[in-house]
Amino acid sequence: MRSPVIRNAKMNNPADKNRQKSAPRAKGRFVVVIPLYNHAETVADVIRGVLGCGLPVIVVEDGSTDASYERIKNIDGITVLRHHQNRGKGAALMTGMTAAAGSYDWAVTIDADGQHDPEDISGLIEAIPENQRPVVLGRRQGMNAPDVLWTSRYGRKFSNFWVQLSGGGSVKDSQSGFRIYPLPEVLNLNVKSGGYQFEIEILAKAGWRKIPLVEAPVRVYYPPGKKRVSHFRPVVDFLKNSRTFARLIFQRFVLTPSRRSQI
Repeated sequence: MRSPVIRNAKMNNPADKNRQKSAPRAKGRFVVVIPLYNHAETVADVIRGVLGCGLPVIVVEDGSTDASYERIKNIDGITVLRHHQNRGKGAALMTGMTAAAGSYDWAVTIDADGQHDPEDISGLIEAIPENQRPVVLGRRQGMNAPDVLWTSRYGRKFSNFWVQLSGGGSVKDSQSGFRIYPLPEVLNLNVKSGGYQFEIEILAKAGWRKIPLVEAPVRVYYPPGKKRVSHFRPVVDFLKNSRTFARLIFQRFVLTPSRRSQI
């Protein structure tokens, strides 16, 4: 497996007093990780929105075949890591968080498709309880609106149920990609999934390790019609999700806690 290529590495100075103005210093050092695959039309605006919040940015360009890299390569103040081939959203998140772990305490993850408002990051940070190290989920508001695809509404309910059965606790939006992860705790969960299934497996394994799950409301925007670019494949990813849940449920109920911690 080839190592990621680093570009635009001008940003990561944790001592920069102009960074993290929206992040309460008492809660630690925050970095935003953006997984990127074929979102050339939206990613630059997402990055600029995050930079406007005063937070450092790591973008993981996951083997895009469109102009995504061209749109971001000249943006100052960010770190870009590149996968030479598409390895999946989970692999991109792991690359970004692994790179961040030595310098930051928390990784905020936000999608590159523009559905999230970077200004909501402050609300996710504020939701972190004092002296706790939870995974924070952005609970998307307005998911019952007419312009939201039925697959998104059903998929969220389906996922919520099976995440709880897998041991991840009761949450209302287990499919949200707008999150905060504690570093390095989540890197030690040994998550196997490399695609979208990463985001559900990590919740189950966080529950196994007694890492709390916290939710906070966030806004969501879905462009109408063909303007929305989604790489989620309803049938294929539903089957992959089902296999992931079957594996996690088996491991939860059959294996001992000590054995689960090793897999």
